[in-house]
Parts: sequence; C-alpha cells; structure tokens
Amino acid sequence: MAAFSEMGVMPEIAQAVEEMDWLLPTDIQAESIPLILGGGDVLMAAETGSGKTGAFSIPVIQIVYETLKDQQEGKKGKTTIKTGASVLNKWQMNPYDRGSAFAIGSDGVCCQSREVKEWHGCRATKGLMKGKHYYEVSCHDQGLCRVGWSTMQASLDLGTDKFGFGFGGTGKKSHNKQFDNYGEEFTMHDTIGCYLDIEKGHVKFSKNGKDLGLAFEIPTHMKNQALFPACVLKNAELKFNFGEEDFKFPPKDGFVALCKAPESYVVKSQHTGNAQVTQTKFLPNAPKALIVEPSRELAEQTLNNVKQFKKYVDNPKLRELLIIGGVAARDQLSVLENGVDIVVGTPGRLDDLVSTGKLNLSQVRFLVLDEADGLLSQGYSDFINRMHGQIPQITSDGKRLQVIVCSATLHSFDVKKLSEKIMHFPTWVDLKGEDSVPDTVHHVVVPVNPKTDRLWERLGKNHIRTDDVHAKDNTRPGANSAEMWSEAIKVLKGEYTVRAIKEHKMDQAIIFCRTKIDCDNLEQYFMQQGGGPDKKGHQFSCVCLHGDRKPHERKQNLERFKKGDVRFLICTDVAARGIDIHGVPYVINVTLPDEKQNYVHRIGRVGRAERMGLAISLVATEKEKVWYHVCSSRGKGCYNTRLKEDGGCTIWYNEMQLLSEIEEHLNCTISQVEPDIKVPVDEFDGKVTYGQKRAAGGGNYKGHVDVLAPTVQELAALEKEAQTSFLHLGYLPNQLFRTF
Repeated sequence: MAAFSEMGVMPEIAQAVEEMDWLLPTDIQAESIPLILGGGDVLMAAETGSGKTGAFSIPVIQIVYETLKDQQEGKKGKTTIKTGASVLNKWQMNPYDRGSAFAIGSDGVCCQSREVKEWHGCRATKGLMKGKHYYEVSCHDQGLCRVGWSTMQASLDLGTDKFGFGFGGTGKKSHNKQFDNYGEEFTMHDTIGCYLDIEKGHVKFSKNGKDLGLAFEIPTHMKNQALFPACVLKNAELKFNFGEEDFKFPPKDGFVALCKAPESYVVKSQHTGNAQVTQTKFLPNAPKALIVEPSRELAEQTLNNVKQFKKYVDNPKLRELLIIGGVAARDQLSVLENGVDIVVGTPGRLDDLVSTGKLNLSQVRFLVLDEADGLLSQGYSDFINRMHGQIPQITSDGKRLQVIVCSATLHSFDVKKLSEKIMHFPTWVDLKGEDSVPDTVHHVVVPVNPKTDRLWERLGKNHIRTDDVHAKDNTRPGANSAEMWSEAIKVLKGEYTVRAIKEHKMDQAIIFCRTKIDCDNLEQYFMQQGGGPDKKGHQFSCVCLHGDRKPHERKQNLERFKKGDVRFLICTDVAARGIDIHGVPYVINVTLPDEKQNYVHRIGRVGRAERMGLAISLVATEKEKVWYHVCSSRGKGCYNTRLKEDGGCTIWYNEMQLLSEIEEHLNCTISQVEPDIKVPVDEFDGKVTYGQKRAAGGGNYKGHVDVLAPTVQELAALEKEAQTSFLHLGYLPNQLFRTF
C-alpha cells in the first residue's frame, strides 16, 4: 500500500490494490501512474501481463473521483464560466481557435504540430487595436513554420488570405497567397521578433535581434480590425513569449510587450468555446472517462480491473458501464439513463450509441485507447478521430482532456501518426524496447511449396474447405496459374497443421489464422478428424475465438481451453489480444501476420514463465490470394473476389516477403524445417519437453563440457596469473613503510 501511496495514489485505491497482492508497482505502473496523475498525456508500450491496465485505470479512477468530488462540493458552478475566461483573460495561444492537429502546452505558449503533410495554425486569445507592440517566438526544432499577425477573419493558414501577415522559416513573407523574399531563413534555436505599429500601419520582423526591415503595410480594409499573434506549423514546435518572461532581444523605439498593452487597446478572441463546454452540464449519459478496447474480452477484463480498483472509493461512488456488441443494448441504455462515470467499450457499439445521441462525450476528461495498434489495424482510425472530435479539448471543470495510448509498439507509423494528431505533448513510456524472441521460445518455419509437394493433387475433395477466394477461378491441377498455386497452398496448410499436431503429439496449442473464415474452416476440418468443440480429450478437440462468435460463446470457449477441456484454441490476432495464458507449449501460425510486430506477439504466447515453447509457422513459397475487406459490411456477406485495386476485397499475400521483414525486424534468421515438421532439439540442451521448465542441468552434458573446456582453461590460467601477481605485490607495503 505504501509503495502505491508514494506515487500519489489515494489510500482507498491503494488498499484495493494491496488486497490483489500487488505489493509493489510494476515498471510500467511506476513510470506511468505519476505522469497521468500529473495531468500529462502518455504513450505506453509494455508486454502482456506487465500491469498495463492498472497503469492507466488506477489514475483514471482517481482523477474521475476527484472531479466528481469537486462537483459534489459545489465547485462546478464557478468553473463553468471560468473555463473560457481563465484561458481568455491572459495572453496565450487559444485552444478554441486552432487546427485539429495543433497542440498547445499547459503553459499556453509552447505550441506543436507533428502533422508532416498539412499546415495547422492557431491564433492568440487576445488582439490589439492600437499602439506599438512586440512579441518573440523561439524555434525548438527544424520543422516548417510561419509567424506573424492576423485578424479574426483570417484563415488559420497564416498569410494565405488578405487578413493575415506571415514570416516563414524559408525566408519568405506572405500575405494573400503572395510569397516574397524577406530577411533571412530561420530554424532551430533562432528567435523571431514580431513587431506591430498600428498607428503607422507597419508590420516587421527581426531575427536574433537583427531588424529585418519593413515587411508589410497594413491595407485600408484591415485598419479597424484587431490583429492577433498567429502562427502556422508543419511538423514543428515553437514557444511564444508575450512579455511574461524577459525577452531575449528587447525591442527598441517604444515597442511594448503584449502583456503590458493597456486594456483599452486589447480585444478578446471571439472563439471562447463556452457553448461547447456548458451545454451538457448535468447529463447522466456523459461519462468522465472513455476506455476503448479492440475486443470484447479485453473490454471485460478492463472493466473487472476497474471494479476491483474502485472497491473502496466512496462518497461519491463511481459508476462504470461495459458497452460491447452481442448483448442487449436496452440494458446498457438503462444504466446510461441512471448515470455513468467510466465507460469501457468496443468501437462498434460505442459508435452506435454516440451517433444516436445515447452516449454523450461532452464531459469526457480521459480518453484511453488500449491496444491502439490493434484498433488501427482493424480499420478504426476514422472512429477514433470522430470520437476525439466530439470531446472538448478543455472540459467543464477547466481541465484539459488527457489522452492515454497503449500499444504493442510505439514505433509503428500509424501509432505515431495517431498520437501526433490527438495527443498533447505526450510522454513516451516504452518498456518493451526492441522486439526480440525470448530464449525459451524455439521458433521455426515450414515452407509450404505446392510445386514440390504435390499432395494437394492427390487429395481430391478430402481436404480442408478453403475460403472461396478462388470460387470463380480455374484451380484444377494442370491450370498452372497463380490462382491454382494459391488454392493449393490453402489445402496444404490444412494438411501441415494436422501433421504438426500429430508429429509433436501436441496436447495444447494456440493456432493463429489470418481471418475469421479461416478459423471456422479449420475448426470444421478438426471435426472431420473426429475432434471439435464437443470432443473432450480427443486429439483434435478445439474451440474457436473470433469477432463473429457470440460473447457468451467466446467467453466459454476461452475458459474451456484454459481448463484443458479442449486442446486447441483457434483464433485471429484481434481475438487473442490481451489473453494471458501462461506456459502454452505450442503455437502454430497457419499464416504469417500482416504486421511483423504481431509475429512476436503471437509466438510470445509460448515459453512463458520459464517454460519451453515451440512456435511453428507455415510459410507459403508462392503468393496466396486472401480476403482484405474494405467494404462497409467488413466482410459479412461479401463475395467480391476482385482485387482491392479493382474495387474488390482481396489482395495477393507474399509470405516470403513478410518472412524477410520479420527476420530483419528481429535481426535473426529463423531456421527452416522440412515439411515432415521434425524439429531438431539440440539447440535446447538435448531433449526438450515443451511446456515444462527448462532444466538447469542434464541434457547434452558431454557437449557442454567440450564447448566450455577452452574457456575453463583460460580462466584457470588467468586465476594463476592473478595469484602470482598478488604474492609479488605482498612485499610492496613493507617497502613503502620503510621509505617513510
């Protein structure tokens, strides 16, 4: 309890944590909890089972509680009006007047946009009608930017219309889309001074104190309009100084800092955000936290954790709700009507309730995207952007929205792009680091070559059912087409899966298939072998886990596999996320994953908790045509076998290319075995029993002695040399003593 309390966790939550036998925080919790409690956005990556859910749900519960407590004590009425006013009463960049990918630091003057293809701009909270005024901008990196002045009518893309004046890092001044050479280029570590003389109608700039001369004369149509400090950025970061801090290069000739301008000269921005903040003040269906999960199982696990952590939190009690598909919506609506504080859900049902107005996002204080890489790979980027767009960036209690993103890897392009768009100067907590394969995992590749293994020709119709991608193609032997080889690969993979199970006498394994239809077909094939869901103890007893199975069935199937009622869990990557099953002896990848990071995620299911594991990947040597649904139904009832580029829902899958990318990613060469799937075990200290702990001794004893003999001899020689040197040095102290 003390360990969590030292991080600022409230005693009630710490007590609940202690009862769960969490004596010390995990690394990810120790790093992330203080950052989130401190109000920051956090990007975190850690292994499954690292306590990641606790790392975000503990601080979320605490801050939601503190927010509700403030409201309970009557503080809300004051803050509703103060929200817009507190921001607009001081000189800073305006969070209500900025581009969608423009971030403003908590100090109001540090600004950033990490969008690399688009410009995003912002204006200040105040403008000027009279006087001679000056502010400074410091460049923090080498990104592209323009700084200057604009009216409220101007576009946020500064200098591209007739209502704004900009000076860019390329040494160009811009007004009304006219870009002319001016002054000098500027970049990181440079400080730009922005001058406005309203009486003379002049705008000019300086670089590191050097006056660059007159840039613009203010035209007649702008004479009676207030001019606001403004900027536009592309993958850049700036810091404004309106005079609260000492200027690096103080202005001369009577120019005054903006923060010292007489009130009669100042005009406040019309962009206040008040309507957005106050309109849904007391709605019961407006939660304070929204946690989005890619699968129902993960959503259920997270909700259970939230319930455990909030066990002793009282006065007010927190109300949580699980919003997932496959269960009656009326039950969820009933809870919403009675009031909810924390919502955990999956995208489909969340989208339905938000779009119909049943779930209101106007009071969300926290947005958590768990397994963000999984959400993005499922095609939910538009959903995430829509949800984020409906959440006020500053909430009704005057606090900024906090965004927490969890991902298997923080280094994927899509996760980086998402974080740049929706997060506010996030702190990266990356405890996963470079992907690597634990030394308790033995992973091999089995080439599936239909040109050398003609078994598929001899099977007739006695093989696994395939996915109907080639339903309209000629795949009969002798066609010698790419489609024929592709269909042959699908048949051989079914045979190789059965062969691997028999060869290694597998009693428990997770089998990964690429699509839901592949999972269903493999389950049916196991049933043809005499196994299936209802054949407890059979060599091919199995259950299926994917998004089209009903929630009750999925939950039941997972429990049956965990208890050992069935031997095999057949699942997709998405369904398997967050499932923490220790010591599984085998994994079979029927198809390599689309994302190379998912390879490590899959094979990491074996060899856990010091147990040995074998991961077998079936890799096609020819291209295979597979489903890649881009249709609105996401594959349900879709039979469009045309290629994606031709308006269809299929692609050609190149597993040899994927394999090379995985090997490059892991910086290793994965050993290949023959189609008989006999795996040599000498790399693993002689005889190995997968699923059991690696023996400390035994195994190939003589082999180890032979390998270690030269090293042992070298160590013995070094030890003898060290002892001899010590004996010689033994006389040295006496010699020194006599000298003195």
